[in-house]
Parts: sequence; C-alpha cells; structure tokens
Amino acid sequence: MVSTMAKSYDLKPAPLNDEKAYAGNSASIVNRRQFLRYGFNATTGVLAASVGVLGFASILLPPGAGSGGDLAVKYWAKGREDEAWYGAKHLQPMTREDFVDEAAKSNTGTSGAAGVWNGVPVVVNYVDHDANKSTPASSGKARYQSMEGYDETGKYVGHFDDMVDVDPRIFPTGGLVMIFGRCTHLCCIPGWQLVSNTFTEDSWTPGGGDDGGTKLFCICHSSRFDPTALELNTNRNRANGSTFTYAGIRRSGGPAPVGLPLIPIQLNGDTIEGITDYTDWLTYCD
Repeated sequence: MVSTMAKSYDLKPAPLNDEKAYAGNSASIVNRRQFLRYGFNATTGVLAASVGVLGFASILLPPGAGSGGDLAVKYWAKGREDEAWYGAKHLQPMTREDFVDEAAKSNTGTSGAAGVWNGVPVVVNYVDHDANKSTPASSGKARYQSMEGYDETGKYVGHFDDMVDVDPRIFPTGGLVMIFGRCTHLCCIPGWQLVSNTFTEDSWTPGGGDDGGTKLFCICHSSRFDPTALELNTNRNRANGSTFTYAGIRRSGGPAPVGLPLIPIQLNGDTIEGITDYTDWLTYCD
C-alpha cells in the first residue's frame, strides 16, 4: 500500500509582484491493471473508457529498492506506432539516448514521449539544457527555467529552487523531466505533440507564457503546460481535501487551475527510472 505523507518546505518570502488566479476541478486516477487495460486513446490522449473514482492506494508501486525493471519508465505508443518517433518501442524501457537523438532533430533542442510508470500515465521531456542555457533566450533554444509559483487564488507559494535546495533530485536529471500525465482540470491525459497547432509546434519562448510551442496539450479542454517552466504550486488531495505543495511545470493556458506535478527520476545506466518518494503529489486525481 502506498504511503502518501505530506511534506513541508522552508520557502522563501513572497516577492512584491502577483499573478492572476484560476479556478478548476479534478476527477479520478487509475491503477496499473486498469491503465494497461484501457490504455491511451490513440488520437486524443485521453482514457479510452470511463473507469470511475479509484483509491490512490490501488496504484501498484515497486519496492523502494527495486531493480531497474521495477522502476523503469516504459514508452506508451499504442495506436501511434506509425506516427510517434518512439512508435516501435511500445512498452520498452525509455533511455536517455533515445531522447537526445530525437532532440538533435528539433529546432529547440527538445523531445518528448508518452509513457507509463507504475500503472499511471506520464510524459517524459528532454531539454538540451546544458548546451542551451548559455545562449540568448531570443535564440529559441529551450532551457529549464526555475520560477516562482502561485496557487489558483493567486497566492504566492514559493520558488522552484526552494524545493531543489531540500532535495536536488527534483531538478531535471540529465536534461530529463517526467510529468504526471493527468490534467489538473478534469484529469484527462495531456499529450506531447498529439495534435499539431501553434502550442505544440517546434518553437520556444522564455517566461512560461502561452506564446511559443513545445507545450503539453490536453485535447479534452485545451489546457496547455510548459515543460520547461519549473515552479512550486499547491493542489488538494481528492480523497481527504488536504492541501499539499508540489514541484511541477507551469500551466500556460486553458481551464486547468494549476500546473502538473513532476515525478523525479534517476538514471540507471541509460535507463530512465522514476523515484517513488513524492507520490502524494499525484493525489489530486484520487
């Protein structure tokens, strides 16, 4: 059974500026068996069937000291075998080299893929941060941005670096970030380049705003999220209503109230593995 202990952090004081507030909703989460049974909808990136509200404890997590096979993130390309760059790798373990090679073909130095980890949908993104961070932001070369976070009421939460100071594993590892693939609006599954529009095109602008491409896009209600804009935010545990602080990526547009939580990763050789220490961040869809 999963233990979802809330964590507290010593955050920096709020800056003088403020941000706009947003309102939203949430729904359900699926366990491993049901996720693999229902899978992704090939063209929309949402669940192919309604599964109802399920307890978060039903998610099957591996042992804390499990092998690479237990912790490895797998590609999910069902129904997209002929169009996704990782189409031939369905349910194979993700490797950093795959993402690096794909990013080299882009204008922005980015790549991404849908995946499954412990029965939940995820999106893994790679940004050539080390190479791009020293270039002018106007160059259009993506890099990770540590930013201030504001909750759905506009209240300042803290800076992403506050949490990184507590646990450095939270910062993207090897240029890779893994994002929980459930929208904070109604718990649909946002996707990477599932549709072609100005939000998903191969372009990038700094600031975490809604201009530029390289966004995760939720086709259910068009919420957008910037995988390069890293922030702190808060959400609520669906089961008990308690509020928790999490590290994640910024909501750039649409009806979602806040951004998506990340799942810290580690590299086992070249294989991408998830870290199970922050599963409480996923409970807004419980």
